[in-house]
Parts: sequence; C-alpha cells; structure tokens
Amino acid sequence: MAIIAQLSDIHLAAGRDGVVDDASGPVRALRTAVSSLLSLPARPDAVVLTGDLADGGRPAEYERLHALLSPLPMAVYPLPGNHDDRDALRAAFRDHPAVAATGGEPQAPVQYAVDVAGTRLVCCDTSVPGKSHGSMDEGRLAWLDRTLAEMPDTPTIVATHHPPYPIGIRFVDDMRFTDAAAFADIIARHRQVVRVVSGHVHRGTVGSLAGTVGTTCPSTYRQLFLDMTRPGRAALTGEPAGFAVHLVADGTATTHFVPTGNYRPLMQVE
Repeated sequence: MAIIAQLSDIHLAAGRDGVVDDASGPVRALRTAVSSLLSLPARPDAVVLTGDLADGGRPAEYERLHALLSPLPMAVYPLPGNHDDRDALRAAFRDHPAVAATGGEPQAPVQYAVDVAGTRLVCCDTSVPGKSHGSMDEGRLAWLDRTLAEMPDTPTIVATHHPPYPIGIRFVDDMRFTDAAAFADIIARHRQVVRVVSGHVHRGTVGSLAGTVGTTCPSTYRQLFLDMTRPGRAALTGEPAGFAVHLVADGTATTHFVPTGNYRPLMQVE
C-alpha cells in the first residue's frame, strides 16, 4: 500500500521587508499541518504539494517553505499554482532531482513523474504565468499522455493545482482549468489513473472525471466559504485547516480529509 499525503494552498507570504514572519498565520498553520501529519499512526510514504505554496512567488517565501517542511522525513514533491513562480520554486527545491530536472528553460513547466511505494505520482503544471486560471497547452498535454503511456499497469495518481472539474463556487470556477476537456480525454485513455488530486479550491471536494475520481484538498491555512449561489460571495471562513491522505492498494484509491490539530483517540470502541 502507498500512502501519499497532500498539502495545498499554503500561501507563505513575505512582508515588505522581504522576510517571512514566523509569527504570521500561514507559517503557524503550516507548522500545525506538519505536526498533524507526523502524528498519523501510519506515516505517509511521500507528500505532494499542490500549488499556491507561496503567496507572492518570492524566493524568500520558497526558502522558508523548504525549511518549514524539513521535519518531514519522507520525500516532498511540489508543483506550482497561480500564485507561484516556477523558477523560484524550482530553485528552492533544487535538492529534489525530479524537480531540478525540469529546469531546461526559464519558466519551464514544473512537471515530472516519480515512484512512491509502487504507485506512480505524476505532477502536472497547470499554471499560466501572470494569470489566475489554469491551462495545459499542447506540449504539456502531450507530455502527460506520453508519461502515462510509459507505465500502463502501475496504479497512478495525477496531481494538478487547478481542478479539472467544476466546483460550483463562482469565484473558483471563474479561475477554472480552461482546457479540462482535453485533459480528461487523456485521463480516460489511461485506465491506471486511480485518482486526480488538486488544490486551488481551499476546500475538500470530490468529483467524477473521465471514469475515475477527482478530489481537491483543504488549505493548510484558510478555507473558502461555501456559497453556491450566483454570483455568490468570494470570502474566506474560520473553518478548520486541513490536508488530504490518499491510500492506494490493489489498484484502487481511498482519500481521507484530515483537519489539522491534535485529535487523539477519545475511547476504545472494540
């Protein structure tokens, strides 16, 4: 069995002085998320970071992020979101061979595939520099198709920042994955994909996609208000922060949404 934890939408922000304040909300929230993850009885085999890791895409934000994640003993695999800068992210995670290998050209997409305990994790870059919406151009889609064709018999999780299915919240869907249909066509051709995991939404959601299941992950910091009216309010809430844990075994996947914090067993039930 492979266990892959997912942290998303961390939004570490540097101040005007270019320094990330360790007393800031995003830093304190990330520390709590890391502590909560490490307290799980079954420790994950890897952690995937599904974008918006920094708030302003500044090098100092990624350097502090890298340091705050250093207590994690397992491999950490980042991908960019609409708030991120590809080159700054890549530079901070240059000790990760798969990430460093994506840097052939300035602002090259951060996309790669790795093995995690017998499960393949394929990290896609849906970011569009300077824009809030997501997209994968023909080159990135072709890369995904080739990458999935390489190991058709290995259970695979595909990770993106922008979810490839509608969320129902106007504010998020206005910043949607614009060519999700082409992405879904590729997923449909590769039946080993057991889960598509995304960020961006600042909530846990589950959607159907091309014969498999898509999920989005809670933010480690702030959650988006669930307003499905039109036009609805673009607002954050005080709901608990969280993360996701994906288990892959016997060719199937199960996803758990975990609130951050110290929630120890209350009683034995058997």
